[in-house]
Amino acid sequence: MSSSASIVWLRLDLRLEDQPAFAAARERGGPIIPVFIWDTIGEGEWTWGGASQWWLHRSLEKLDAAILARGGRLIQRRGDSQQELAQLVAATGATAVYWCRRYEPAIIKRDAAIKAELTAAGVQARSFNGALLHEPHTIQNKQGRPFQVFTPYWRNCLARSKDKPGAGAPESWPSPAAWPASVPLAELALLPVRDWSDAFGDHHQPGEAGAQAAMQVFLQDSVDGYDEQRNIPSVKGTSRLSPHLHFGEISPRQIWAAAAALGASAGTFPSSKGARVFLSEIGWREFAFHLLYHFPQTPVAPLREEFGRFPWRSDADGALLRAWQKGQTGYPIVDAAMRELRTTGWMHNRVRMVVASFLVKHLRLPWQSGAEWFWDTLVDADLAANTLGWQWSAGCGADAAPYFRIFAPVLQGKKFDSQGEYVRRWVPELAKLPNAHLHAPWEAPAEVLTIAGVTLGESYPQPIMDHKTAREEALAAYQELRAQRP
Repeated sequence: MSSSASIVWLRLDLRLEDQPAFAAARERGGPIIPVFIWDTIGEGEWTWGGASQWWLHRSLEKLDAAILARGGRLIQRRGDSQQELAQLVAATGATAVYWCRRYEPAIIKRDAAIKAELTAAGVQARSFNGALLHEPHTIQNKQGRPFQVFTPYWRNCLARSKDKPGAGAPESWPSPAAWPASVPLAELALLPVRDWSDAFGDHHQPGEAGAQAAMQVFLQDSVDGYDEQRNIPSVKGTSRLSPHLHFGEISPRQIWAAAAALGASAGTFPSSKGARVFLSEIGWREFAFHLLYHFPQTPVAPLREEFGRFPWRSDADGALLRAWQKGQTGYPIVDAAMRELRTTGWMHNRVRMVVASFLVKHLRLPWQSGAEWFWDTLVDADLAANTLGWQWSAGCGADAAPYFRIFAPVLQGKKFDSQGEYVRRWVPELAKLPNAHLHAPWEAPAEVLTIAGVTLGESYPQPIMDHKTAREEALAAYQELRAQRP
C-alpha cells in the first residue's frame, strides 16, 4: 500500500461510483486528490458550448458536495492541463495520476503527451475505460477494419461479454496532510450569459444523483413501452440520460446492468422489447465513438468524401439559418423543436431528425452549420454523437440515411404529434388552431385562422420554403453530385 498521494484527473467522468480512476487510486492506497481542470485550449477547436458549460457548472457543484460529504475536496484549476498537472504533482508530491480515457482526436493527442511527460518524470500515469461498454480499438470486422454499418457492429458487440459496474471512490476519504490550492467554481466562469439558459434548471437535474434518479424513473415507468413511445415528442417516453452519459455522471455499464436485469432469466439481457430497443440506443452511442476514433476527420468533413463537393445553397446574409435557429421557419413541428432546444437545452430524438433533415434538405444548408448550433445549444452536446447524427441526416456518413430520404415536416407532425400537444406547447401562437390545420396553418381557411387569432406573416411566419419545391431542388442537387463521380 502506497502512502504517497494519487491524483485523479476528472473530465467527462463526473461520478464517484463505477469510476475506475478512483478505484485504482483507492486500491493503491494513500491520499486521493480529485482534480478538475477547465482547459479550453486543450479541447482543440471544439471548445465547450454554452449549454454544456451550464451543465458542467451544475455537475461540478454536485460532485464537489458529494466529495465533501465523504471528507474530501474537489480541486479545481483553470489553464493548460499539462502544466496544471505538473504543478499539482510538484505541490503535493503525488506519484500517480489516474484518469478515464476520452476519444476525441485532440484529446487523444494531448493525453498521450501528458502521459509521456508524467512517465518521464517518474510518475505513474494510467488511464482507464470509464465511458464505454467496448472501446473503439477492441472492435473490428472480419477484415480487421472498423465497422461502418451499425447492425453488424452491434451484433459483434452483443456477442461480447459486458463488464459489470466496478468500484469507485472510498466512502471515507483518504485526505492529504494539506490540500493544494483550488479555484472557486465561480471563477471558472462556466455559466453562459445567454438568456436561453435561464430555464434549464426547470428541466434538468445535473449530477450523479440526478442521473441515477432519471434512470430509475425511466426503467420503472417507461422502458417497457420505449419501442413505441420513443417517437412521440409530447410524452416522456425516452430516458433523457444523454447529458448524464455525456458528462459521465452515470456509466453505460451501470445502465446496461440495470436494464439487462429487467425480466432476464440469465441476467444478461432483458426480455422486454422496449428494454432491448433502449439498449440498442446505447449501442448507437458506442458506434458514434467507434466512428470518431477511427475517422477523426468526420467532425468537419464528410465520411463519404464525394459529399465534400455537394452544391449547398448560398445563405450569404444568414437569414435562412437564423430562421431555423430561432424556430421561425413556418413549419410548426420544426419550430416547436427548435424552440424546445432554445428553452431547455434538449430536444427529442424524433424531432432532431426532422429539424436536421429540414436544414440540409429543405434549406440545403451545410450539415456543419447544424452541428455547430447543436454543439452550442445542447446540454448533451457530444462530439461523437453530434457528428454521427448530422452526417446520418445529410447522407454523408456511416450507415447514413440516403440523401434522397427527405422528411416531410407536415407529415412528420401529423404522424408523431397527431393531437398537436407538442406544437401547442412550444408554438403557443398556434394553440387555438384545430388539429386538422395545426401542422400546415398556411392551408387553413381564412375564417379558421381568424378564429384562432393567427395572422400568417405577422403572428406566425409563412413557410420560408415550399416543401415540394425544396424537395425537387434537393433531389436535383443530389443528382448533380452523382453526375460528378469519376
